[in-house]
Amino acid sequence: MRVLSGVQPSGALHIGNYFGAIRQFVQLQEAHECYYFLADLHALTTVQDAVRFRPLVRDLAAAFLALGIDPGRSVVYRQSDVPEIPELAWYLSTVTSMGLLQRCHSFKDKVGQGVIPSHGLFAYPVLMAADILIVGADLVPVGRDQKQHLEVTRDVAASFHATYGVEIFTLPEPLIRDEVAVVPGIDGQKMSKSYGNTIDLFAPEREVKKRIFSIVTDSTPVEEPKPTAGNPLYELLKLFAPPEDRDWVESAFAEGGTGYGDMKKRLLAYFLDTFGPARREYERLSADPSEVEAVLSDGARRVRETAAPLMEGVREAVGIR
Repeated sequence: MRVLSGVQPSGALHIGNYFGAIRQFVQLQEAHECYYFLADLHALTTVQDAVRFRPLVRDLAAAFLALGIDPGRSVVYRQSDVPEIPELAWYLSTVTSMGLLQRCHSFKDKVGQGVIPSHGLFAYPVLMAADILIVGADLVPVGRDQKQHLEVTRDVAASFHATYGVEIFTLPEPLIRDEVAVVPGIDGQKMSKSYGNTIDLFAPEREVKKRIFSIVTDSTPVEEPKPTAGNPLYELLKLFAPPEDRDWVESAFAEGGTGYGDMKKRLLAYFLDTFGPARREYERLSADPSEVEAVLSDGARRVRETAAPLMEGVREAVGIR
């Protein structure tokens, strides 16, 4: 089965990104033909500073590779390196109703948050449909709250088929991530760049330590049992602890005698053990951007080869040579 997913280069990757998506990307490439892209065109709806933007794209590519996405088994590419994607997005936009886009939750949520709606934000689902359809993806990993993205893509493809009387696109199915870890931020809310509560994967060790030691805790004395409900330190320790240490985590909270400071030291050690190899590889790749660029260039070539027959059929259907 062919799987597609992408990540926006809109900020530094944090542990929520890893446990919520990238860990699954690495696992999926064991059994599927995977296409993973850097969604830089999408990110332009939120990041509009070229000096800041360029290194974000490069850093995300290095992070993909460092965390285990293997270009020998998966196609890794930069969205903007495939001009057929925005071309297809335009063709799709001509058969996509305004009403369909107005019903999209993501657009309504952003407007509800006070974001000034641009055409790019409004048409975001059409570009997303082009991302998916151009490689003939069978499956797209999504959370249950993101199923609408796939429904819109299927609706847009069906509209194109009905308008032009041809069946060109593979209709994708959602690959539901039922067991996605909800990673708490250092303040107890869901970890998110927008909340400023993240622990970044590739930050300097001193910054990682500072963030971990900033995790919000209460004033329970060392000798007392510690509450677990709504406790971000407890949730993060459970997420990181190796199997042989999980009993320690439970007893440290249930029995007392262990202070929050010692627990945070343990969490820092788990973090460095878990991501140490990836952090070293990220540093190596960051020092040699040419290696990362070669991977992205080859990925774009492979996507364009895959997309060529489909785009020939699309252009023929709409009457453009």
